[in-house]
Amino acid sequence: MTVRIAPSILSADFARLGDEIAMCVEGGADWIHIDVMDGCFVPNLTYGAKVIETVRRLTTLPLDVHLMVVEPEKYFDSFAKAGASVITIHQEAAPHLHRQIACIRELGCLAGVTINPSTPVASLADVAGDVNMILIMSVNPGFGGQRFIPRTLEKIRQARTLLQESGNHAALVEVDGGIARDTITACWRAGADTFVAGNAIFAASDPRGEIAALRARCTEQV
Repeated sequence: MTVRIAPSILSADFARLGDEIAMCVEGGADWIHIDVMDGCFVPNLTYGAKVIETVRRLTTLPLDVHLMVVEPEKYFDSFAKAGASVITIHQEAAPHLHRQIACIRELGCLAGVTINPSTPVASLADVAGDVNMILIMSVNPGFGGQRFIPRTLEKIRQARTLLQESGNHAALVEVDGGIARDTITACWRAGADTFVAGNAIFAASDPRGEIAALRARCTEQV
């Protein structure tokens, strides 16, 4: 199973964003994770299409854009044009989830769907065959630096099983929140293959080395 490490620029130093992105690339990051928050769906406000455009100019890595917003369909066109590679929306904010997933894919992006810690994986049963990725939130969304919620591991297992039972064997299982050296191995063993890490990377004494260290912990020998 291919392991993808996706540094979250929510934890980056925006005064040095170019350097921070270059560090991620040099450290072997697979994706760059961009959290978009509207101050309504979650109690925080971040950035929009202009930042995605900026990051797109700084790297050729896939841009993993996580929409923590109400009415996410309002952002699809502008974010796809800005350079998003993956657009992930919340089940809780998408009452027309099947149609919205189709819209994302029609724009040429991979379509992901995510659930909050209190939302059951079973709520995704009707779209499991249509998505490119399920993102399991292992913290309550809205802020970086939170502690990993242990019951996430069972939800990762359920998500992987749901995708397999739907016949969607190519879909990814991503996990976001509290990912660090002491949590990533259990998530990988539970069935996750894509890992969002913010503070663990950007606050490390050697951020480049931390990306490699996280990847190295996704083995049966650890």
